[in-house]
Amino acid sequence: MTRISKLLASAAVVSTGLSAALPAFAADKDLTVFDWAGFEEPSIYQGYVDKYGDSPTYAFFGDDDEAFQKVSSGFKADVVHPCSSAVQKYRDADLIEPWDVSKIAAFGDIDPKFLNSPIFKDDKGVWFLPTDWGVSAIAYAKAEVPEEDVASLDVFLNPKYEGRISLPDSADDVWSLAYLATGTTDWTNVTDEQFKAAADWLRKANKLVRSYWSDPSEMSQLMASGEVLVAWSWNDGIAYLKDDGFDVGFQREAKEGSSTWFCGYVNMKDGPGSEEKAYDFMNAWLAPGSARGLLDAIGYGHSNSKGMAELPAEEVADAGLAPINAPILAQTPIPAEQREKQLQEFEQIKAGF
Repeated sequence: MTRISKLLASAAVVSTGLSAALPAFAADKDLTVFDWAGFEEPSIYQGYVDKYGDSPTYAFFGDDDEAFQKVSSGFKADVVHPCSSAVQKYRDADLIEPWDVSKIAAFGDIDPKFLNSPIFKDDKGVWFLPTDWGVSAIAYAKAEVPEEDVASLDVFLNPKYEGRISLPDSADDVWSLAYLATGTTDWTNVTDEQFKAAADWLRKANKLVRSYWSDPSEMSQLMASGEVLVAWSWNDGIAYLKDDGFDVGFQREAKEGSSTWFCGYVNMKDGPGSEEKAYDFMNAWLAPGSARGLLDAIGYGHSNSKGMAELPAEEVADAGLAPINAPILAQTPIPAEQREKQLQEFEQIKAGF
């Protein structure tokens, strides 16, 4: 099997419950992790496997909104892996409790910029442990798409690629793309005019889209098969294609820019498993050596500054994690009402309205 087909097999177990995940993964029943497909790679949390002889039990979600809906509807997990823009929803719903950072050995090594928000850290404690970060940018098949075509985000409006384009089935990512394409680089307080311009742009792009990918391995398979030539992608989709020898480009410096994001783990209230194992899992994840496992397995950057400093600069750059010389929209937390408005509008756009 290729790396992509193995990951597609993982993605097939995305489920609301454990029963679908268990057949694919021998698992420690004392710890349930609700996560994105791909993060079950043991090299990312090797210390946990070394201590207990097994990986946690994994269940998977396709995007942050799906994850929140499931846990707020009663699905039980010990830790969940949202991205930063979704953390406020967990706090507002009273689903999580602070981490006791005195039990997190590498907490002091987390790059401070990832905790620079009262949503993540306030006088009540640390609600979010940032772990991984990356970029959303243009993936393209280099053999068929010339570089000049991806110099602008308007490649997603180019009739030349009608039916050969894929976008993520994620409201956060498509709106980051649409805002950038229409000149907005700060989405924390968008005006009605900015929202309308982005929505109009997305409607145009929607007419050219072949499919909305729900998992990076799905996007990679579409590109590897030749069905898709241009996609809005995360770093892991690029890593999977490169691992399988596909000649893929990752244009992070389109003239309008690209988007950055980071994700991490929250500590669920009344989790069904072992609190001690939850902390052991996080300690393994945040250990400096996990930066190597994360880069090799998924192509993402790690929140541990010491771990990132140990990685060769050329490998970091090859993964698409070097500094970007173009505008950036950082997917930082936004007001809940704006996020809901974007989600509802995206569903309308996909439906052709």
